[in-house]
Amino acid sequence: MLVALYSGTGDEVLAKIAVALERALARRAVDGAPGRTEGRILARGDGWTVEDVICTSGPRDRPFGERHSKISIAIVAAGSFQYRAAASRELMTPGALLLGNAGQGFECGHEHGAGDRCLSFKYAPDYFESLAADAGGRGARAAFRAPRLPPLRDVSPLIARAFAGLCGAADVSWEELSVQLAVRTLRLAGGHPTSPGVAAPAAVARVTRIVRTIERHPDAGLTLGSLARAAGLSPYHFLRTFERLTGTTPHQYVLRSRLREAAIRLLTEPARILDIAFDCGFGDVSNFNRAFRAEFGVNPRAYRLQPGARPAPACSPL
Repeated sequence: MLVALYSGTGDEVLAKIAVALERALARRAVDGAPGRTEGRILARGDGWTVEDVICTSGPRDRPFGERHSKISIAIVAAGSFQYRAAASRELMTPGALLLGNAGQGFECGHEHGAGDRCLSFKYAPDYFESLAADAGGRGARAAFRAPRLPPLRDVSPLIARAFAGLCGAADVSWEELSVQLAVRTLRLAGGHPTSPGVAAPAAVARVTRIVRTIERHPDAGLTLGSLARAAGLSPYHFLRTFERLTGTTPHQYVLRSRLREAAIRLLTEPARILDIAFDCGFGDVSNFNRAFRAEFGVNPRAYRLQPGARPAPACSPL
């Protein structure tokens, strides 16, 4: 069950994820076409990619050999299949993590049921190595020793966030999530990077400078990578140091700064809600409404109409 951090319940989120797979399987049944895999890029950055992958293969489709082009961590979101890699055969089920090393051959088979949906995180080897090193890994190249991690409590919060983002039930920073998932998976799968120690004074000063920058320009295009570069830290060190010092991740901090600015403007300005959302850095009004309700308990229009607020303009609030 997904935690109640999102607008919908966990059951609703999981149902939405499964519906997309069911529709793809229904289209295949009508077309009579062979099973196939289709991917949709959700986000990408320097060294990482997140992709929504739906496979409609079934028992009558013959598995064929493939090769991981990058380091891969795929969260199984719906369905099940057999994953063959590194002389192992693993049953992949919802919540399990499919692990792959760059250049490694593999096969996926659906002998016992049709279709699956996965959320695939792919990392350039050099970028993944840097994450492992920054997290405290030493010695041999960062690589997965097993092809699968079963559903584990230690990774459940990250999976819940990923699923909520996949079905549009929450505003998720895929860049932050990709870093956190890589490091957590390495720990659980045998890479064993250790947590960094207490933040150095220089790092504290850099994060403080970034906090001031966010407060001055919350509507700017602020990403984990750009903030880390401005702080002179690696993405992993910046993320960990920022969260330790502020109690929240950079994405959450930026989001709350934008929401605070929007709330103030709703109470003090007659501008349309749509214009306020765009001015405060939200590219989509539905995401703004969802985030605002999660933060303040009411939608922007109801917030503006509360007692003591400046009267709304005569024109439409949207």
